[in-house]
Amino acid sequence: MTAYIRALVAHAAGTPPTVEEIRLPVVGPGQVRVCIRAAGVCHSDLSMVDGTLRPPYPLILGHEAAGEVVEVGANVTRVAPGTPVALNWSPPCRNCWHCTHGEPWLCSAANVAATANGSTLDGAPVHVTLGLGAFAEQVVVPERAVIAVPDKVGWADAALLGCAVLTGTGAVRNTARVQPGDAVVVIGLGGVGLSVVAAARAAGAATVLAVDVSEAKKALAEAAGATEFLLAGDTLAKDVRARTEGRGADHAFECAGRAAAIKAAWRTTRRGGQVTVVGMGRADDLVELSALDIFTSARTLRASVYGSSDPDVELPLLAGEVVSGTLRLDHLVTDRITLAEVPEAFARMARGEGARSVVTF
Repeated sequence: MTAYIRALVAHAAGTPPTVEEIRLPVVGPGQVRVCIRAAGVCHSDLSMVDGTLRPPYPLILGHEAAGEVVEVGANVTRVAPGTPVALNWSPPCRNCWHCTHGEPWLCSAANVAATANGSTLDGAPVHVTLGLGAFAEQVVVPERAVIAVPDKVGWADAALLGCAVLTGTGAVRNTARVQPGDAVVVIGLGGVGLSVVAAARAAGAATVLAVDVSEAKKALAEAAGATEFLLAGDTLAKDVRARTEGRGADHAFECAGRAAAIKAAWRTTRRGGQVTVVGMGRADDLVELSALDIFTSARTLRASVYGSSDPDVELPLLAGEVVSGTLRLDHLVTDRITLAEVPEAFARMARGEGARSVVTF
């Protein structure tokens, strides 16, 4: 069945996206059509329009979303019409080297910034962000890009599970493996950073220092479980050491996607500690570290892509934690908006205001 829907389309870097009428492709074998109920506004979406990334245009934005399956193609077995699902923006192929060696988050066939899936705008092809294009009333995606969630999970929570929460929680649990009693620093308090804060506290970290450039993030950090809020600045490393018996943090998580924040995370970490880069930055934003510093500090610097997680396994587990009440996400949603209000949400994000804005349909 051919469907015409409204979607948020970016036509060029630096140009505000607009709501357009899109023609979805017919659902083919192995595909599903999902009616989107909620979609979170992620910093990666902003990167598609502010020049940080250079995807092909025109481009339907959005990748952090949840909704209800309304149509399935031939040979689809994991969901049926009526199934509530969260979208997976990096579905592993299960066949490449990384997938068969326990690293599905590094799948060679995934992580494509934008692809064409047969959707059209005024008869011409339009690309979709990360294979989804979820700032839309409906999407047509591969079966492996949807993960069933319990119907007791709210739509906004289910949407956040698919990106911010899985990314932040996975960085703590899978990549860094924070232990009880650890001291943790989190730099950058958007949806992902706040998820890192909450996961670190849940892991038993004794000290969780939440860092941002905006004082307005203090209340959000405290709601997520931070033991203290610090403003970013030249004295940050000194401030962290003053709160960690002079050593520095056992773990520092960089969630801002900037070289300066990575360097700050490096300086706030103790000798032998771990720095985990969670934010996605620009290709030309270079990090400079001296060879001597790397050797003498014995710190570990690594990235966490999609929380080093297997979404098919871990997202349902997180959904179960939401249902049981052990994982609360209400502090992450600071604005509920319409599709047309996404550009305003981008502006708030650029100013460092709020946590997650969620489009509700």
